[in-house]
Amino acid sequence: MAFQVVTSADTPELDEQAAAALREVWPEFIFHDPTSGACIDRVEKYFPRYDLRLLDDGAVVAGGWGVPLRWDGTVEDLPDGYDGGLVRSVEQHEQGVEPNTLSIMAAAVATGRQGGGLAGRVLTALRERATETGLTAVICPVRPTLKTSYALQSMADFATWHRDDGLHLDPWIRTHQRLGATVLAPALRSMVIEGSVAEWESWTGLAFPQTGDYVVPQALATVHIDRDADHGSYLEPNLWMRHL
Repeated sequence: MAFQVVTSADTPELDEQAAAALREVWPEFIFHDPTSGACIDRVEKYFPRYDLRLLDDGAVVAGGWGVPLRWDGTVEDLPDGYDGGLVRSVEQHEQGVEPNTLSIMAAAVATGRQGGGLAGRVLTALRERATETGLTAVICPVRPTLKTSYALQSMADFATWHRDDGLHLDPWIRTHQRLGATVLAPALRSMVIEGSVAEWESWTGLAFPQTGDYVVPQALATVHIDRDADHGSYLEPNLWMRHL
């Protein structure tokens, strides 16, 4: 089957279709990350060449995007995670710093099209775009899909869980591994999302009747609710992996 790879800049007429196809695979609270909200307009303006869509007969079936940044190749110099990658990329671009690395920030497959290898195609297309534009490294703050079932376990422990064949227990990590990616380190503060108790109840569909830590659907760690302060906070852990 032949797929077409295009950028968002090439196909603005597909913006609504892409949003409808890809947004539903993410939990609602993810869209309330203030760092992303503060950076995303500049990311879309500065880096459209790294915002890719996979089309099948003109319809968006998958997509992914990344940001270029400068990284010295060490674990110590990795950004904090998703938020840190966005901030570093935007600030370095505005300061005129020459990037050498693509950080893949997200990849998603439309509902009903999962399981056909499209996520791997998107990751491969982003890697190829990085090479075409002179970037020499590709990293990704991976959001393991299976981690939602193990919110009480640390990402450091989860990162060590492997099957008998040596590949990771998590299917999304395995997708990266099969493309040659290796694990670098946990990103323990990849995203920081805060809101009122009412906002968290709206985002999750749950009630939070008392102060404490809660396991919520599609979260990779617990959400801490403080009823007295009317505040909920979530630190999303991801896992840094390197492709190139």
